[in-house]
Amino acid sequence: MSTATMTAPTEKKSHSLALKAGLLLVGIHIFMGLLTLVWLPYDPTAMAGGRLEGPSLLHLLGTDRLGRDLFTQMMIGSRIALIVGIGAVAIGAVIGVTLGLLAAFTSKWLDDALAATLDILIAFPTLLIAMLVVAASDTANLWSAIVALGIALSAIVARLTRILAKRVLVMDYITAARTSGSSWPKIVAIHILPNIWPTLSVNFALQFGLAVIAEASLSYLGLGAPPPNASWGRILQEAQGTVYTAPLGAIAPGIALVSLAIGVNLLADGLRDTIDPTRRAR
Repeated sequence: MSTATMTAPTEKKSHSLALKAGLLLVGIHIFMGLLTLVWLPYDPTAMAGGRLEGPSLLHLLGTDRLGRDLFTQMMIGSRIALIVGIGAVAIGAVIGVTLGLLAAFTSKWLDDALAATLDILIAFPTLLIAMLVVAASDTANLWSAIVALGIALSAIVARLTRILAKRVLVMDYITAARTSGSSWPKIVAIHILPNIWPTLSVNFALQFGLAVIAEASLSYLGLGAPPPNASWGRILQEAQGTVYTAPLGAIAPGIALVSLAIGVNLLADGLRDTIDPTRRAR
């Protein structure tokens, strides 16, 4: 038996394990976020116990410096993470895909100008762009953070869309479609988007994790979801003064952020291996 034959099942198994692990980690956060819509252990704003209590049967993760149940705060943090991730990716996808397709279809000089602009925007950190957008708004809140992150992520999506669309436009079936009299909107809907969507969907999964971490950073700096919204970043910010006396207040949101980021990356990697026919064949 050849080495290639022996390693192929191992690679396929590792890809399957990555996908399953990603689904498990992300699924836990989705479940916790959706559960908050129908049930919470305590009122998020209620002083449910003493200040900085340790874990117990009444408070699984203890309480924060105001006596609020930390497990309840963490559950709400999962919901906020889902809202931010989905909202930012949706905004980034709409803006980015639109700009990317326009760049692929426009004249060369306009395409070069858009490409240069996108490269400049991508050179700036996503968090910095989001901070500038939030600072330019009247008040810092959850929705301004989502819009800011969506705008910041749109440059990455636009650049990828432009590259993928240009590859598809040189294909023979695109030439045949144009020769047959198909309109550009029809070509985009029938031929271009279906061919670039698999790769874009993997990128969207990665952008989701980036958006969640960026929102936590904004909340830590006071530019994200304001109280009583229990963002993981705000929980971390509030716990920094009591990290030695009540370390779980900082450890819990840190683990939540890391587990969601790892889960999304594993899920994206598994999706790429499932969608990409060259990887599927290995």
